[in-house]
Amino acid sequence: MTLGWRWKHRAAAINDTAEMSMDDATSPTPLTSIVEAFDKLAKILESQQQEGDLHLDTFCQACSLVSILFSCLGLAFKFAEMEYVSKVETLLQAAKTCDTLENILDFDVANDTVKSPGSRSRNLRRVRQGLDLIRAIFENFLATNDDSLKEAASTAYAQVCAPYHTWAVRTAVAAGMYALPSRDQLLINLKETHQSAEIKMKQYIRAALPVIHYIDNLYLSRNIVLDW
Repeated sequence: MTLGWRWKHRAAAINDTAEMSMDDATSPTPLTSIVEAFDKLAKILESQQQEGDLHLDTFCQACSLVSILFSCLGLAFKFAEMEYVSKVETLLQAAKTCDTLENILDFDVANDTVKSPGSRSRNLRRVRQGLDLIRAIFENFLATNDDSLKEAASTAYAQVCAPYHTWAVRTAVAAGMYALPSRDQLLINLKETHQSAEIKMKQYIRAALPVIHYIDNLYLSRNIVLDW
């Protein structure tokens, strides 16, 4: 009786593990989902030839997928992850009353609140920086074979985010750089091989750039400088 009970539960556990493995094999990896979402955004912009606009809910759905990349980078980017997630959630709430990204800028321009803390335009600017930070990290990752990600991540942060962060935040990020995962551990976290990660990182860079440029142009076309 006891042996039979144990065997049944062991067999059930083996079956559960096998089912989970099959689910992992058939489910898209985080990078795959992100690339597909941003490729869709890039194609929308291309088809509109910059004359139309991105729907805010579609944009937020794609951006929400990116948060896992910050999580995979560990403690160094915990602040960036928290800020990014909160800003995306705020924009997603705004989608209930604002159909497009242009609507956000138009509202804040009319109310002189573009740069005000907590404004939707300010939140959009921060989300854009998050997308660009991942783009820069990927570019640096692909440019070297170093096992340590410290140089790639530090350079990307200094380029994209550091100019807009306080001394306290910059200091905390610098200290966290020593806790970054290794190159191989990051790939494990992302469920990618070296080859698949290279392909998908390049795809993200290619798809994210027109989205980033589009957002920048929303500000520049309204004579809003990008120094904040």
